[in-house]
Amino acid sequence: MHPSKKIIGSYSDELSGKSILLGITGSVSLYKSIDLARTLMRRGATVKVMMSQMASKLISPDMFQWATGEEVTVELTGKLEHVTLAEDNDGMLIAPATANIIVKLAQGIADISLVATALNFMGLNKPLVLVPAMHLPMYISPPVRDAKLRLESMSIKIVEPEVVGDLAHYPDVDLIASYFTAQLLRGDDLKGVKMVVTAGPTREYMDPVRFISNPSSGTMGVAIANEAQFRGADVYLVHGVLNTKVKSFVRKSVQVESTEEMKSSVSELVEKGYKVVVLAAAPADYRFKQKKDKKIDSHTEVPKVELEKTPKISSSIRGKAFIVGFSAETVENDEELIERAKAKKERHGFDLIVANNVGRKDIGFSSEYNEVFLIGSDYVKKIEKSSKNIVARILLDTVKEELKSRNLL
Repeated sequence: MHPSKKIIGSYSDELSGKSILLGITGSVSLYKSIDLARTLMRRGATVKVMMSQMASKLISPDMFQWATGEEVTVELTGKLEHVTLAEDNDGMLIAPATANIIVKLAQGIADISLVATALNFMGLNKPLVLVPAMHLPMYISPPVRDAKLRLESMSIKIVEPEVVGDLAHYPDVDLIASYFTAQLLRGDDLKGVKMVVTAGPTREYMDPVRFISNPSSGTMGVAIANEAQFRGADVYLVHGVLNTKVKSFVRKSVQVESTEEMKSSVSELVEKGYKVVVLAAAPADYRFKQKKDKKIDSHTEVPKVELEKTPKISSSIRGKAFIVGFSAETVENDEELIERAKAKKERHGFDLIVANNVGRKDIGFSSEYNEVFLIGSDYVKKIEKSSKNIVARILLDTVKEELKSRNLL
């Protein structure tokens, strides 16, 4: 085995058994695709590379062979690589994609190996994703703009570049990898779903600098929101202060501080037509009855405080949306966890509840991993300890089936 292949599956096994063709074109940002290839490998995929001739002049194909442990294709030969690579791989990702290949692909001009191969992927109805990177005036020029629209009409996906000054930059590697993973495994199966996801802790202030909160990082909520958006949903993320390594790539979001603010934001979105609500945040359950306008002097005063309950976010949307609740408990065993979650599900009118034991140090709050039970009206499903990205995917699979059973999708 090539030494580089030892990293396969080191982060997760979500792409285990999948083979991906990574197309490289002659943008100066192509060096970032070395990291992209290895990110996909760490998720369990085998990655093969095809380079355009111009790309091979900028970086030696040997670099990508080192990165992936696979032979790199540049020229087409009598082996019919454009056919066999399309047949042997599950999906194709062209990153970076230059203006040249975007326009040629839109018109079916197969005069270079990458276009000929991509056309075979299209003919086989396999996922094809493009990641443009170039100068901004070129990216927004009429030929490229029209080519993008034409490709999108043919179900070709485009990851929008990050615009900085006059450049359409190669976007975040984690964004590309996560988006392509979701597309490869699920496609646009949540298209048409308008979903609100809450994430992170809220804060209830005693004075301008002191507050009640909890150790939630927001990782679970962000992972759910990202996954839903990558699968075609219209997602709005309502979050507190986030402290997570999982980056949010959601296009629509609002940050709040208090539980009351989170409740108001969610209620407003439901009134605007968002009919699926995933309450993955950890809102504070208590607040101070009185809040000081100025900082309490710790040298002269020990405040006497009285707490009151904060409003439940679900109370204002019950019966107006499909609600997924969360039950974070400190319990001795799974049976106790499930019973508490079932009681909470009925008490708050959740359609589905996700239960996890935050008494464990290896999962839950501020961890990249979780182990949960999904509890519906007539089932209990366990998701074994996995990265929160994978938990998010399985949770959304369950939400999708629930929506289908209710004729809501």
